[in-house]
Amino acid sequence: MILTIRPEPGCTATARAGRAAGLAIEGQPLFEVRPLVWEAPAAEAIDALLIGSANAVRQAGSSLDSFRAKPVYSVGETTAAAAQAAGLTVASIGRADLQSLIETLTAPMRLLRLTGAEHVPLAEPAGIEIETRVVYESAPLPLPDELAAKLRGGALVLLLSAAAARHFASECDRCEVPRSTVAIAALAPRIVDAAGQGWREVRSAAERTEAALLALARDMCH
Repeated sequence: MILTIRPEPGCTATARAGRAAGLAIEGQPLFEVRPLVWEAPAAEAIDALLIGSANAVRQAGSSLDSFRAKPVYSVGETTAAAAQAAGLTVASIGRADLQSLIETLTAPMRLLRLTGAEHVPLAEPAGIEIETRVVYESAPLPLPDELAAKLRGGALVLLLSAAAARHFASECDRCEVPRSTVAIAALAPRIVDAAGQGWREVRSAAERTEAALLALARDMCH
């Protein structure tokens, strides 16, 4: 069994992409995305939006309206598509992570970063100012008993964040799922670290993209 545990609508999207690539992926969200109240800065004080997750666009609410004229710097294709669907204009799409993306920008620039409660800190390059607003959270959900039983029989689990890795590990321990029966395919090395020890196999994708993660899952299955 190959399993993705990310919240919806990403869970269904990843399962669909995996099946299109010939992988038998099941989806069981172990997180629920919930919007948070946030205070928007003055639009005139911001030059562009910095967005690292499609959920940030979906959950930002009406406060996003003030920034619809601002260009968007997006971490990847999925996030860019969500921004465009929301009526925003994407100026650039990163190919790795937000840090490498902002290092390509021309200073001076003032960015509004919309993000989730769990996010990676960024180092501001010279002349680049970043205002960060947390607009959503991914609330953890319990591992269902039926899924725990399947995991005891062996599985490959896709992990896309450090928070997901920690929660999945904790739930496996709570439900007495032996880590030795589960292999982990992680989107990045820091997610491998967050998952901890004792898994049957743990590997990280060659790059931070869904396609690379699915390619890794295919390789691990063989």
